[in-house]
Amino acid sequence: MQNKQLLLAKRPVGMPEKDTWKMETSPIPEPEEGEVLIRQHYISLDPAMRGWMNDAKSYIPPIGIGEVMRAGSVGEVVKSNNHPQYKVGDYLSGWGGVQQYVVTDGKGYFKVDPNLAPLPLYIGTLGMPGMTAYFGILEVGKIREDETVLVSGAAGAVGSIVGQIAKIKGCKVVGIAGGPEKCKYLIDQLGFDGAIDYKNEDVRAGLKRTLPEGIDVYFDNVGGEILDTALSKIRMNARIVICGAISQYNNTTPVKGPSNYLSLLVNRGTMQGMIVFDYADRYMEAAQQMGQWLMEGKLKSKEDIHEGIENFYETFQRLFTGDKMGKLILKVLED
Repeated sequence: MQNKQLLLAKRPVGMPEKDTWKMETSPIPEPEEGEVLIRQHYISLDPAMRGWMNDAKSYIPPIGIGEVMRAGSVGEVVKSNNHPQYKVGDYLSGWGGVQQYVVTDGKGYFKVDPNLAPLPLYIGTLGMPGMTAYFGILEVGKIREDETVLVSGAAGAVGSIVGQIAKIKGCKVVGIAGGPEKCKYLIDQLGFDGAIDYKNEDVRAGLKRTLPEGIDVYFDNVGGEILDTALSKIRMNARIVICGAISQYNNTTPVKGPSNYLSLLVNRGTMQGMIVFDYADRYMEAAQQMGQWLMEGKLKSKEDIHEGIENFYETFQRLFTGDKMGKLILKVLED
């Protein structure tokens, strides 16, 4: 048996090309004392992966050239060498990277139960994207009942959960997404109050149509012109949550910042960045609450699963082409 690993071969400029990575096959590693061997089932694909490839200062060190591509994952312990906490048959979620097998001492991993929820949910709604949505909208956005909430990237893994949590908390919610299918999904399936199709409608006109009263909280996943437009529509004491800027990640020119930032001054608004790792000690709290909402039918989760580690590049591209719905996941387990 062999272990297929996807290694970072070079630092991309703009949109990564296929030769940004190289696939290597090596013997399956053996766990040393106090370690476990995990056979990975699913790997999470997230827009943040693009930033981790840049050799630049950030909230997390960049991936080194020749290192396994960083990614969240979930899999089964198939071998344990006297690990004090985890045994064969346990399912763990952590940072296993884009590979079929990983050896770890367990640091940064947590045990999950496939009987309580399907494994893909543990790298989606019950994993990092769900945690980002939960703490981003509740702790940073500080939403209150009857407020108006705008979410960009609203049909994605984070945005779709953000909007649903805001609805659970009694807010009016409008999502920005690309294409009529995604906008219909937001309203018909997720219960959003309105949707703006940025590919087929002027966003400024869409905001006037859906949120004529203005915006109390804007949860931003895209940056660029949409952020700038949203700033021009904020209400007094509005909160802007900066979660991501997917429109800017593959730029070959400087990042486009907001020119309407003085609206924050006029309206006494705040704009705050949100990194999910800051809430690591509270993940269990969020997972329990969202698990309850899932069971009650108040929260819906959608996974977009593609198979085969060999298909990583084609699947990764979907993050930036928009050819996906919900949480993008790669199944690496070979049956």
